[in-house]
Amino acid sequence: MLMRLLFLLLLAFTGLTHAEEPLPPEQAYRFSARMVDAKTIEARWQITDQYYMYRDKFKFALDGGKLGPPVFPPGKMKDDEIFGKVEVYRKEVKILLPVEASGPVTLKAVSQGCWDGGICYPPITQEAKLDLAAAGSAVAPAPTSGAADAAVAGDETSKIAGLFKGDNLALILLSFFGFGLLLSLTPCVFPMIPILSGIIVNHGHAVTHLRAFVLSLAYVLGMAVTYAAIGVAAGLSGTLLSAALQNAWVLGGFALVFVVLSLSMFGFYELQLPAALQSRVSNTANRQGGSLPAIALMGALSALIVGPCVAAPLAGALLYIAQTGDAALGGTALFVMSLGMGAPLLLVGAFSRSLLPKSGPWMDGVTKFFGVVMLATALWLVSPVIPLWLQMLGWALLLMIPAIYLHALDPLPPQAHGWQRLGKGLGVVLLLSGAAMLMGVLGGARDPLQPLGFLRGGGVAAEAPAPTFERVASVERLDARLAEAKAAGRPVMLDFYADWCVSCKEMERFTFAEPKVAARLKQFLLLQADVTANSPDDAALLKRFGLFGPPGIIFFDAGGRELVDLRIIGFQSAEKFLPTLERVLR
Repeated sequence: MLMRLLFLLLLAFTGLTHAEEPLPPEQAYRFSARMVDAKTIEARWQITDQYYMYRDKFKFALDGGKLGPPVFPPGKMKDDEIFGKVEVYRKEVKILLPVEASGPVTLKAVSQGCWDGGICYPPITQEAKLDLAAAGSAVAPAPTSGAADAAVAGDETSKIAGLFKGDNLALILLSFFGFGLLLSLTPCVFPMIPILSGIIVNHGHAVTHLRAFVLSLAYVLGMAVTYAAIGVAAGLSGTLLSAALQNAWVLGGFALVFVVLSLSMFGFYELQLPAALQSRVSNTANRQGGSLPAIALMGALSALIVGPCVAAPLAGALLYIAQTGDAALGGTALFVMSLGMGAPLLLVGAFSRSLLPKSGPWMDGVTKFFGVVMLATALWLVSPVIPLWLQMLGWALLLMIPAIYLHALDPLPPQAHGWQRLGKGLGVVLLLSGAAMLMGVLGGARDPLQPLGFLRGGGVAAEAPAPTFERVASVERLDARLAEAKAAGRPVMLDFYADWCVSCKEMERFTFAEPKVAARLKQFLLLQADVTANSPDDAALLKRFGLFGPPGIIFFDAGGRELVDLRIIGFQSAEKFLPTLERVLR
């Protein structure tokens, strides 16, 4: 041992004559620590390029508590001049430490590393103070040894979380309003349009532009308050709480409400309160301009049921809340982001009154149109929890039945005007589309966008099959597969998925299945964590990577290291996704 230490010191002295001066160890290995949860500390080193750290040289002690055995990520084997074949880390290493304590503690970490230029450092001790009482939200301060603060991870979520550190409140809120506008164009928000439009239409022709705007504002504010509250709770607890509502009973009940409302629009019955209550409610509505609390409640329910998918801005805000515990700033940013998401809804609500025709026979057609839209919304809501063939059957009926109402099968009179001919043409298109969907169900097709795909004969070149993922249901299974992939020198892609996640299905349908992407994915071990059930194992997998919900994609290189700067949160098109795969494979 003494000879080895003397050799290290000799290397240190001779290295001073090297053309490039080595960095001080606290700059070469930037240390930080944080609480992942009440029982786990994450010790993290940002390692400067051309420097590395030895896995077997890490030692840990905790003042004020007790540590369990550390959990090391896989490293890379190196034929070291001093120690022989050893496992080392480059760029970054995160080590999980089980802990038994409460209140403030001090973590002491001993580590050792080398510089490629020819110097190995003696073991160094670094410290970080943590507060276990604020588990899940406390980030360790800079280590007492003088090392710099840990660099922010390069993935998009962390960059957005880093936006909060600029202390420019106006920039933060303006940015999140812009993020909300962009999110309003995603499928998670689209179903809110017919919900709000149906509310305005149900108020009839007497509704003014101002009253329509006020009703829309109540809906959007209900949605925004709910998003902010759930976001704060998710950031502090580390769990996306709205995911718990994505089950057959809740979605089925919400869809049933839309079915009941739609059938009333078709004239099967009228939804009315008893005469005494109806008179009282009518007088209240006339004084207050509508049942604003009820509409706000509808907005809140819509936020809970319709939009649980995680996108990068939402994940960034949740990450900031989790790291700092600053629920006020994080919640305000989420509230403003929700207002951005609701801005198009305000336009829809304010101008839907102008789009309605004057009172007359047309009103009956408009009412039936919104009845169909509400049925479509109900089917969309329950689609994550029903089989594909039943989804396709529902869409087939939704296309064919309105086609009958549009006289698709009835002959037109010779004197038919233009609108009648246009309606019949639309009806024929809907009828043919519904018939194709129905044929697809009977023929065994399970892709609503290609219902007749089963008719492709042997003479037609079949498309490349979509990549197949292997499901991992626990952290232990994931670690085992990562170790096997590392031994085989194969990169890994881990996809976080849920049946109720619209963006996840978009990634499957439009990104993973794209031929060039599918070809590259064959070089990866493809793992998938299905967190649909939101079980304890699902929560553990999400917490392992600091995620709050799907979609999320994690990459590991052939050496088993997680490529933090290449994480993907939310939907990404094939054009943007392909360069990321190329970077991993390089």
